[in-house]
Amino acid sequence: MPWWSWIVIWIALVALSLLFFVVLGIRLFRKFTATFKDLGEAGERFSAFPSVAPASADTDGTGYGSGASPEPGSAVFASPVAMGHDYRAAKAARKEVRRQRRVQRRLDRGQPQRLHDIEFS
Repeated sequence: MPWWSWIVIWIALVALSLLFFVVLGIRLFRKFTATFKDLGEAGERFSAFPSVAPASADTDGTGYGSGASPEPGSAVFASPVAMGHDYRAAKAARKEVRRQRRVQRRLDRGQPQRLHDIEFS
């Protein structure tokens, strides 16, 4: 093998490795730009906070204004007293629904009712 063939081999190896690094750099640049584009879109989407109703519109005392149900994420800005009240009211409502289902189920099966489940009103 002549001496100049080694020079050609090394030049080809260096050229291929440079080409490989250039291709990797282009792919990395494209991924970074796509990531920053997605990050910018997410920032724009999450930068808009939901509007908070003024305190004068609070007519029912729940801290949510005149709306029937709170906006998602509004619990962060609501008072702890209002949130505790809402939690206890929802818990009592779920308990009553379970009691009514239990009474109906026992009635359908012909089983005696529990004294606790009988309504005295």
